[in-house]
Amino acid sequence: MSIPEVRFTPAANYDEALRRAAALWRVDAGYWDVWGYYHKATPEALRKILESLGVPAANLEDLNRALEQRLLAEWRRPLPPTVVSGPGPADVPLRLPESMTEAALEFELELEGGERRSFPMTIAELPLLRRAHLAGERFVERRAPLGCLPLGCHELTLIVRAPAQAAVSARLRLIVAPERAWLPPALEQGERRAGLSISLYGLRSERNWGCGDFTDLERLALWVARRLGGAFILLNPLHAIHNRQPFNTSPYLPNSIFYRNFIYLDVERIEEFAESSWARALRASPRVDQEIRALRQAQYVEYERVARLKRIFLKLAFRRFLRRLGGESARAAEFRRFVGTEGELLDRYAVYCALDEWMRRRNPEVWTWRQWPAEFQNPDSDAVRCFAARHWRSVLFHKYVQWQIASQLEGVQKSARQAGMSIGLMHDLALATDVFGCDLWAYREFFVSGCRVGAPPDDFSPQGQDWAFPPPNSERHFEDGYRLFQEMVRRVARGGGALRIDHVMRFFRLYWIPEGATPAQGTYVRDRHEDLIRILALESVRSRLVLVGEDLGTVEPEVRRTLARFGILGYRVFYFEKNAHGDFLRPEEYPRQALVSSTTHDLPTLAGFWTGRDIEARRLAGVLPNEESYRRAREQRRAEKQKILDLLRALKLVPEHTPRQADQIPELTGELHNGIAGFLAMTPCLLLAINQEDLTKDPDQQNLPGTTAQYPNWRRKMRYSLEELENSPQVADFVAMLRSWLSRTGRCEAGRREG
Repeated sequence: MSIPEVRFTPAANYDEALRRAAALWRVDAGYWDVWGYYHKATPEALRKILESLGVPAANLEDLNRALEQRLLAEWRRPLPPTVVSGPGPADVPLRLPESMTEAALEFELELEGGERRSFPMTIAELPLLRRAHLAGERFVERRAPLGCLPLGCHELTLIVRAPAQAAVSARLRLIVAPERAWLPPALEQGERRAGLSISLYGLRSERNWGCGDFTDLERLALWVARRLGGAFILLNPLHAIHNRQPFNTSPYLPNSIFYRNFIYLDVERIEEFAESSWARALRASPRVDQEIRALRQAQYVEYERVARLKRIFLKLAFRRFLRRLGGESARAAEFRRFVGTEGELLDRYAVYCALDEWMRRRNPEVWTWRQWPAEFQNPDSDAVRCFAARHWRSVLFHKYVQWQIASQLEGVQKSARQAGMSIGLMHDLALATDVFGCDLWAYREFFVSGCRVGAPPDDFSPQGQDWAFPPPNSERHFEDGYRLFQEMVRRVARGGGALRIDHVMRFFRLYWIPEGATPAQGTYVRDRHEDLIRILALESVRSRLVLVGEDLGTVEPEVRRTLARFGILGYRVFYFEKNAHGDFLRPEEYPRQALVSSTTHDLPTLAGFWTGRDIEARRLAGVLPNEESYRRAREQRRAEKQKILDLLRALKLVPEHTPRQADQIPELTGELHNGIAGFLAMTPCLLLAINQEDLTKDPDQQNLPGTTAQYPNWRRKMRYSLEELENSPQVADFVAMLRSWLSRTGRCEAGRREG
């Protein structure tokens, strides 16, 4: 059998060199749009994207040199920085100069648990895979078998000793992952479950401080478990944001993806609050009580006011905590363990938060870290280290806050499981990262500058979408052994039993828009999806975590095939599930391995869809460019409503006396509400998530894409308070309807427990 040999032949012209470089750096030369047309990326777009990746691409000579240097660097490296493998016998690729054929190899493997294993070998005994002849140097690639290894993240060290040559050493991170993500035994056996999708900030109660908090969430979880027989609550992302209206309130544009928003804390539940006479006295003051009442009664969540108020009381509680920190109390020890476990991630986040507060106090016009003095823009600078040492109390305060968040959230998850929920909380992992946020300040090398992420033109956005945040640096994550990626998954999933991954296609490819270009002038850049999906499966098995990948929009077939292979549930939204003729699918045509939902935060609620409330909102906000667009949207909606009504009638999910024409039904009636809920419950999808607005027939959606101040995005409160959910006769009707469908279709956990 002939052994393949790698050689470098310079490209003959610039176009060929550009095409080869794009392929090597995983930049797509073009893409198919939703209408079935192929769009070829322009040379200018390819050049700019390559240059953003650090590839000189101005001319043929630069590109040829970059291509050869890339290949040479890969072959001069004995081991890759990271190998991600499945269970079973593991092996690693080994590349060495051909002159080292007589070398002895010493592999030292440190398993995640601390066990060490040694593998002495000789090069000659290893299977030969390829040869390479580059820049006058000759190399061989061989495969080194390591046997069966346990799941986990292991460190491999190699020392190569050859006669009359200097020893060569290398290290790699070896991640051994399972073939499939974890699913509860009941779901594996085909049983179906249901839950409620909520926006935590929007929960209303007679005790919170103007936005939903973890005590509200715990109360709602018990209600969902007992009244609906639900298995989970799907939350909006809880990531830390700046809480500044209107630009810094989106939970999908986090300040830090690793840590959480303190406005969700129940301050009065913190132990040090109860112990602090200062805090209790201030809370009881008429001025504070009046502010809290005003925030509760406000139509929308007032992020800045809520954050300002909670920060005052959190600092009073922290002041009390500082007194015991120097001692040997169990609580102080618990805090020190938390800080030690979090390590550098929490250090950098807390220092950033302290710096942000300090800068804003000195100059209220300084809004982002890019406006800070240059010496503070580098987290590793001497100036930042000196600041952290001098302001250690402020830094420690932000660590204390995150400790309290982790503690309260873990408590909610524990209560939910004890109430009978098989999953409990389902967290949401955002796609984006705020370009002006902590993560860009702290881990800039893990992001690519010079490009932005977005979406190509489609039927939803004919001009395309520019999401205005930088793409991840795939090469840097690979070099780092995916450590930061793993930490992100672990921290977002903490205190939950499931994880929804926004725009799961990110792990396969993202649409990059070069600086200065329009959304229509970009192309896709691919990632190492097999590595990333395997790591997700590993974290899922470690934490007994159900994974749901939001695969809406332009989705390549390979994405859904891979998700299915790894046991990751897809996402199906009622409005989108249509056949090639544009007709809505029947329940039995939905896939089993998916979560089905009535809507999402970016789409109209059922009540809003039926009345066209979302179309009117888009018109008022200026998102619809002209009257013709408005007319087309209304006509399309009229046709979709009729198709829904026809389908519900054919399935006998609405009474016979229901009008046959959708135009004769001006709003979402109880019969339609019941019929759509029944339709969703009847699907074979393993999970069903009913949106909070769709449980109570609220017409207004949480977010109107393409708007900021034109619409109260991410601020709408739940139509009914928690007290009304528990006592209102009208809510009782909604609950009885949904509970009936969940029981009839086998999705009701409480029914099983009672049986």
